[in-house]
Amino acid sequence: MKTAFYFLITLGLCCYNLQAQDVNYDTNTMYPNYKNEISFEIPQVINGVYQFSYERYIWKNISANLGVGYKGKEGLVKISGLNGDYIKTDEIFYTGFQIIPEIRYYIKNTARKPLTGFYFGAYLKYSNYNSDFDGDYISREGEHYTFEFDMSATVSSVGLMFGYKLPISKHFNIDFMIAGPGTGHYKFKFKNEKDLPDAFYDHLNTALEDYTLLDLINSDFKFSKVNRSSKFSALSFRYGIAIGYIF
Repeated sequence: MKTAFYFLITLGLCCYNLQAQDVNYDTNTMYPNYKNEISFEIPQVINGVYQFSYERYIWKNISANLGVGYKGKEGLVKISGLNGDYIKTDEIFYTGFQIIPEIRYYIKNTARKPLTGFYFGAYLKYSNYNSDFDGDYISREGEHYTFEFDMSATVSSVGLMFGYKLPISKHFNIDFMIAGPGTGHYKFKFKNEKDLPDAFYDHLNTALEDYTLLDLINSDFKFSKVNRSSKFSALSFRYGIAIGYIF
């Protein structure tokens, strides 16, 4: 019985070794056929985003990737507050998370082994952020109000991507996502417990129209006392550099 047990273990290990070997596309030499990779996105750390991804080689140069990231308050990128004639706010800090599933196709002629070389594919990206939107409002009549909004934003994007994954050692790759154009659907909500005059929302919409950051995405905000949400669609773009461990 023990002999049969050890035989099965030995056979299983041999089969594993056979499955874990493959041929280099260029040199016809054997190499470990690793089909899994865990990676960490580097540039987003500047904005306080910590994103990890898991990629799995599926079949015939096709892989599936799932990225999950957390956005903290820290980060070098700051969002300036509003500084209009009637409304002034503090800097805007936000926290939240993002989920990014991807499908990739690796161009065989550029790959030394699975999960390397030039690739193109498609992605979905869902982001959910929360922030405090606090400031002061002075009406035309000179009355002073303070407001403390709880702000939430969701962004759903879909697009295509193109990049190159460079193997730098047996277990490590550098993933250069060169371009990821797409379209995004943005939705913003404000919640305020304090009573504010109707004119506040008119002045808020005017201040947002003059906000430089929102001009870049051609947004169209329309808030009111009744409707404290706004949504619009705009172009989106992805790029990045990640360090990956393949196994």
